[in-house]
Amino acid sequence: MNDHDRDQHLGDGTIAVRAGLPEPVKNEPTLPGPVFAAHFHLPGDVEGPYTYGRDTNPTWTLLEQAIGELEAPGQNVHTIVFASGMAAVSAVLLSHAHTGDTVVLPDDGYQALPLLREQLQAYGILVRTAPTGGDAQLEALHGARLLWIETPSNPGLDVCDVRRLADAAHADGTLVAVDNTLATPLGQRPLELGADFSVASGTKGLTGHGDLLLGYVVCRDPELAARVRKWRKIVGAVPGPMEAWLAHRSLATIQLRTHRQWENALAVAEALAGHADVTGLRYPGLATDPSHTTAARQMRGFGSVVSFTLPDRGHAERFMAALRLVEDATSFGGVRSTAERRGRWGGDAVPEGFIRFSAGAEDTPDLVADVLRALVLAGGGS
Repeated sequence: MNDHDRDQHLGDGTIAVRAGLPEPVKNEPTLPGPVFAAHFHLPGDVEGPYTYGRDTNPTWTLLEQAIGELEAPGQNVHTIVFASGMAAVSAVLLSHAHTGDTVVLPDDGYQALPLLREQLQAYGILVRTAPTGGDAQLEALHGARLLWIETPSNPGLDVCDVRRLADAAHADGTLVAVDNTLATPLGQRPLELGADFSVASGTKGLTGHGDLLLGYVVCRDPELAARVRKWRKIVGAVPGPMEAWLAHRSLATIQLRTHRQWENALAVAEALAGHADVTGLRYPGLATDPSHTTAARQMRGFGSVVSFTLPDRGHAERFMAALRLVEDATSFGGVRSTAERRGRWGGDAVPEGFIRFSAGAEDTPDLVADVLRALVLAGGGS
């Protein structure tokens, strides 16, 4: 059995705690510290892996290896890390679509996608959009250069059939990228479902502590990876070595964190179900969720995010103010639960009372009790 075969049979937790670690060297640390270098010794001809800090860094190398092991255990993949999730998203789209090409985006995805859509259109790229749910993007595929999938979608939590969309896209010569931010590589592996690119914000559940910005792209095809890597070099969207090291350190606990978060998210969703003040409840892990059948077929875990709507803005603001264990913050996937009234930002087609809730790693009974107490207080109870 070779190393790749062995890795494919290891559990997620085992892979996570050892992902990207170098071979043991006596008297050296298990995970070497961050390498702070703008340049490296380079006498004579330009050769070797490390030359200049915008191109490569040993700390990135270990992190990229680790992420690749989580996204595609036992397989040869290429990983490129970025300074943020949007840097990674932009790199895939802008390095693979050119003037005259067509790109298909979800119309219910992350709120920064419309900004990217404007930029694509400014470059003479035609952009079509369709909802995530019901695999509606199938109708917009013909002649497209690239299909961008976000599943589950943020913040509405719709799910589409990645394999179905990928098969249809490839039959038409279209590349497929999947934003895997919400699911994390432990919840969903887009490359195994047929995607050409798995892209994510490592700021969220991948690293899980709310203390760094990071993005990444993983793909199998070396030519596709080379174009993304070249784009990173051109725009300089590189992560700092400290952020890369912190991210790698955090990966060791990803299984412990995500499994507790998934349990908490399901418990909160179940507690919200049927509550008189709650409408539009979505969580793919609920058997009653419209996306559950598709999600259960392709996801290994349903994520930490629950969405629901309260009667109006004031009701939602009272709910947020009454929470004690949940921080009012805009990110998700962290060990501390967060939530927000998403409409405060604008840009998302959601009601004024819409709440995006991200379950953390608190004790489940404590978290559920806090949510239910806040609902009572928001409704005027005591």
